Amino acid sequence: MFTGIITAVGTIREAQQKGDLRAVIACPYDPARIAIGASIACSGVCLTVVERGGSAGDAWFAVDISGETVSRTVPGMWQHGAQLNLEQAMKLGDELGGHIVTGHVDGIGSVVGTCPVGDSTRIGISAAAELAPYIAAKGSITVNGVSLTVNEVSDQADGTCHFALNIIPHTAEVTTLGALRAGDAVNLEIDVLARYLMRMQSLRG
Repeated sequence: MFTGIITAVGTIREAQQKGDLRAVIACPYDPARIAIGASIACSGVCLTVVERGGSAGDAWFAVDISGETVSRTVPGMWQHGAQLNLEQAMKLGDELGGHIVTGHVDGIGSVVGTCPVGDSTRIGISAAAELAPYIAAKGSITVNGVSLTVNEVSDQADGTCHFALNIIPHTAEVTTLGALRAGDAVNLEIDVLARYLMRMQSLRG
């Protein structure tokens, strides 16, 4: 389980197809605090550490990425040199600073535009029709692993929706969201509470 509060940005150092895709990710963690078998969310995708090494502040860990995971995440995100938002799994007693995040991508969204608002950046994202009912103003959503609050939602005639987010300077600096531009694809995970509420509503109906 995760909170959507990013603790580091990692870079894919190696990516090799070995049955599954094996990626080696460089990061500023302490390898002594990365356990084999531990879960780390990589831009919103929960992956299992199979190797690790390096030194404190200059570590690396390896993960195996199945074809199913590759097919359901942003195209090209597992290539050499790609940057990933990282979050280690929360421990009992940790502060829940964002919201409950599972690390399972529900769909891929597309950035429709960005614009400055004060010192922050407003980002508009298009979500597919199957995700639209789960996205609500002032609700939570995970974008590339980052827990964010939806500012507003605009439903489209084709069933899709556009939603707006406000990215403060700190978030832009410590995650990859500051580099997003129109046309970029992003991993989306809807709020797990919204998922259960929609299921309950469908059963009542």
